Amino acid sequence: SEMKEVSSNKCAGGFQKVFEHESSELRCKMRFAVFLPPKAETEKCPVLYWLSGLTCTELNFITKAGSQLGAAEHGLILVAPDTSPRGCNIEGEDKSWDFGTGAGFYVDATEEPWKTNYRMYSYITEEVRPERCVSDALPVCVRCPPPVCSVSAFAPICNPMQCPWGQKAFSGYLGPERSTWEAYDATVLASSYSGPQLDVLIDQGKDDEFLSASQLLPDNLITVCSEKKIPVVFRLQPGYDHSYFFIYSFMNDHIKHHAKFLNA
Repeated sequence: SEMKEVSSNKCAGGFQKVFEHESSELRCKMRFAVFLPPKAETEKCPVLYWLSGLTCTELNFITKAGSQLGAAEHGLILVAPDTSPRGCNIEGEDKSWDFGTGAGFYVDATEEPWKTNYRMYSYITEEVRPERCVSDALPVCVRCPPPVCSVSAFAPICNPMQCPWGQKAFSGYLGPERSTWEAYDATVLASSYSGPQLDVLIDQGKDDEFLSASQLLPDNLITVCSEKKIPVVFRLQPGYDHSYFFIYSFMNDHIKHHAKFLNA
């Protein structure tokens, strides 16, 4: 569909842009952000995708994460989509912050009234077409066929089938049949993973209130990855919470992690 440039700002020697388009998967207008490094003016650059977490739009990452300087240095294009369809006038879409608007959970809903619009998995994989992921959405990265090979995440929901956020979202979008949830749970996916070599970097704030509330459950994922010999660097960062101040503090390490593979 036709792309409309909503904004363009000179940034880190390149340009931070936001585009709007009519999504065929989500049946509504969607926006996504693109950072073009200076290198992109003269040559092809690899693309790194950032998938934001609950409540975010395409703007949180580009205004708070401080990703542009590192991306400019390593010659990476950054793409940051929105987290859900917008303005679909579905009853209840704005009722809670952890379900509906701003909380698409990167799944393709199969339940009414969500299944027509809430197709974020297909939107990301078919319409936005990722090549590399840095995200809160590990299942998207683990399920995507190659060329996804480098994956990283900040404080991800590692085992949504076992936590209140995931159970609420999955039962709402996918219905009560728990076997249908497995396709969107990184821990379950890792347990049967047989794709190309993955190198995973995960940062988690030790003082994250959602870690102590058992919403994130990284230990479950780490256990499975070590059993399956999937290489994971998991860093528990003392004193850090769940905010973008935490993400900002370690963003450059994640950019470097991906640049190592993307520029190889």
